[in-house]
This record gives sequence, structure tokens and C-alpha cells, in this order.
Amino acid sequence: MSDELLINVTPQETRVATIENGMLQEVIIERASKRGLVGNVYKGKVCRVLPGMQAAFLEIGLQRTAFLHLSDIVISDEQKNSSELELTINDVLRDGQEILVQVVKDPMGTKGARLTTNITIPARYLVYMPNSKHIGVSQKLEDEEERNRLKDLIKSQRDDSEKGGYIIRTVAEGISEQSVESDMLFLKKIWQCIIENNKATSAGNLVYGDLPLAMRVMRDMADSHIDAIRIDSKETYEKVLKFAEKFIPELAPGIEYYPGERPLFDLFGVEDEIQRALQSKIELKSGGYLIIDQTEAMTTVDINTGGYVGSRNLEETIFKTNLEATQSIVRQLRLRNLGGIIILDFIDMQDPEHRRQVLRSFERALEKDHAKTCITEVSNLGLIEMTRKRTRESLEHILCEACPVCNGRGTIKTVETVAFEIFREIIREARQFDTEKLLVRTSKDVGEFLMDEESSAIAELEEFLQRSIQFKMDDEYNQEQYDVVPM
Repeated sequence: MSDELLINVTPQETRVATIENGMLQEVIIERASKRGLVGNVYKGKVCRVLPGMQAAFLEIGLQRTAFLHLSDIVISDEQKNSSELELTINDVLRDGQEILVQVVKDPMGTKGARLTTNITIPARYLVYMPNSKHIGVSQKLEDEEERNRLKDLIKSQRDDSEKGGYIIRTVAEGISEQSVESDMLFLKKIWQCIIENNKATSAGNLVYGDLPLAMRVMRDMADSHIDAIRIDSKETYEKVLKFAEKFIPELAPGIEYYPGERPLFDLFGVEDEIQRALQSKIELKSGGYLIIDQTEAMTTVDINTGGYVGSRNLEETIFKTNLEATQSIVRQLRLRNLGGIIILDFIDMQDPEHRRQVLRSFERALEKDHAKTCITEVSNLGLIEMTRKRTRESLEHILCEACPVCNGRGTIKTVETVAFEIFREIIREARQFDTEKLLVRTSKDVGEFLMDEESSAIAELEEFLQRSIQFKMDDEYNQEQYDVVPM
């Protein structure tokens, strides 16, 4: 089976889908009104220093101020030498100071963007770090001989006076000296452009914007494993092809324009998979299932055997369900772009070897994930704790908003609960206002429950309060809404 990238473009948004072995693994959505900011470089202005948090808020021209922590600030040798004690945020930043910063995390919810002064500029094979002298290699490139070869290539191309450092990306494995030289030259030009723009730009404005989504995925995600890149916009196709021919010529033959009448995402079943990714329950082929619950604090994943009964014994059934779940969990983490703290509640396994195999299976599945992850061993309770780096909103947060009825709780009060609340409100209003009757406006279901199941209670309440109670059912009221109006 082939691996493919599908790029769907409309004036309002661009969507990229990664298909591996015929299955959707990842979706990236960028809307014209809310373009991703990660990688953008701004000339920021410090508007508030917070010594208690060892951080500062900066104005970079966005709706909310951005956050810069001391740990994300590059400390110069001069600043290090000038202080015998450990530096604090007040030693390196002051109110009103202008500073060049880069966004490392998009604004999420009520939080502003996360910033760093350790600017990095990515190209196809290298990442340039103008404020560092370090030369590093991606951890996913495991061949030690190749790692040393690539490091030597970088060193041979650097000038003695050059200050910047480089990180060699995974896709650089096997590239030629000419490709390294070309990438280094390109990155130096970009950095020179940033320096010049910074001088000419006033504080609180963009200095350098990262590439549009279609180009970024070509630079960051497309590699030798991708057999085809299909794009349903002629204009975007021509831009991507031109970009590939200049920077990634080996991928240019695989770029195709899709002119079909049937939508590209429908053709590959992507739309259906996106809808399923918004549900909490995920069915496994064996009959088991996952329950994924995303909250503000963390995401939990619960594994259940469901209808899978196995064929040998309970322990074997549990082991096979957990083993199958590892693949599905990693796919869902990527597809939903879940980040932060994640707790995986596997079905309890008694055999230590089964625990070990499940953990190894999970680790192998995570190797294809572009996001940085950190996982723990399986605990005695069958839990795996992990973190996954989050740089942009999850799929659910992009496509959905909190339910106006339940306000994001995921449940609503029962008809009975609301009816009893109305009884208490009637008594409250009757004691506060001296009127002959009360009008209760409520939803149809609650109104019918009150006049049917609770009709005798209503009659007793009228007699107790010595006033009439009337009901009016409103189709526009949701189940939790009601009003008690004195008349």
C-alpha cells in the first residue's frame, strides 16, 4: 500500500491529510481567518514583567499578549559574566524593551502564544539556529556513521566567523554535499532578510512569516516514503510544484493535480474519518473499543474488551485487546492532534511479559509520530502516562465549540431535575412578589412532565401559595431553560 498526502484547498481553508497504508493518520487544518503562527518571527515589545513567574508578556500585534518564560530566552555570554548569581527575568528583560521573538506554540483557548528568543529557521534538510553554535542531528537518524558524515559536511561548509548552529533533520540521511551547501546558503539568506526586516519594522509587528500550509507540509512532512501528493487546486498545485522543483526535486514527479468532480477527501474517505474522530467511542476490529475523553487538564483513553470474548482464556483476550489498542491509540493521537498530559488506561494484565509487549508495541507505533512524546512504563494499575508536544489546537477545538445547552459538560439536567428546580423558583418568586398568578415558561418536555406527572403537586402548590400557576411551553427553550414570571 502507498503513503499519500492529500491537499484540499478552498478560499476559506486549507486541509492536509496524511494517508498511510490506505488509512487516514493525520489531518492539519488551517483557516484563512486563523492561520497558524508557529514559526513566525515578530519584533515584540515587553509590556509586563512577572518576577513571580520568571516570565514576561509581550505585545506582538495579536489579540492577546504573548508569553515568554526565562527558560526560553537565550542568555548572552556578556549577561552570564556580568552576574555571579543565577539570572532572573529582571536581569534580562525590562518593560518597554524591544526584542526579536519566535512563536513556538499557537494561542489556545484563553492562553496567548508561547514565545522564544532561540529562533530556528527550517529548510528541507537543516534547521538554522542563529543564536547557537551547536551542530546536532535528529534522534530518529540512528546510523552513527551517517550522523558523523553529516556533521563533518556542515563543519566543512561553515566559515570560521560564522556564529550560527544547525540541526540536521531526519530526511537528510544520504544527501550530497551540494544539497547541504544549498540549504545552508538558503538559510543564511533568510536570516539576513530577518535582520534587515527587524531594523525596518516597528515593535509589535511581524518580521518573518513561515510558509503557507501547503508548502510547510512539503518541507516538513513529505519524504521518500510518500508515493503521491494530490492537490485539488490548480493554483496551489502550480505553486507547490514550483516549490518542489526548486527545493525537493526528487518529490516533484509524485505531485499530481486532482481535477475530479468528486471531492478529493470524499474519494479517500477522509471526511467520514474526520467525523468519527470527533466521537468519544472508537471501535476496534476485534470488538473492543476505546473511550477518549479530552479535558482542559488532560486526555484520558480507556480500553475495553467490549464484544471481544477471545478463544482461549481471559488473560489472552485482554492481551490481544490491549495490543490492538496500541495501534489505534497512536492513530487517534495523531488524527485528533491530542497533546499535553495523556493517561492510557489499559485493561489490567497479570503477565509481566504481556505488559512489556504492549509497551513495546506502543513505542513502535509512536515512532511515526512527528510530535515529540515521552512515555512511562506500564504501572501496576495498567496505566501508561505520557506527554505529547502540543503546538496547535486539537482537531476538536478547531472544528467544535462548547455546547450552548450543557456548556461543555457533556450532560444536561434531567427533565425531573429541572421540574424540581422550577418548584423551588416558584416558591422563591411567590414570596418576593405579591401577585395573583405566576407564569412558567419552559421547554416542551419539562412542561409536559409538570402538567402530567406532577399535576397533583402543582395543584397542592397553588393551594399552598394561594395563587394560580400557568405554564407556557416554548420550542426555543432548551431542556435546562425556564423562566418564572410574576403576573
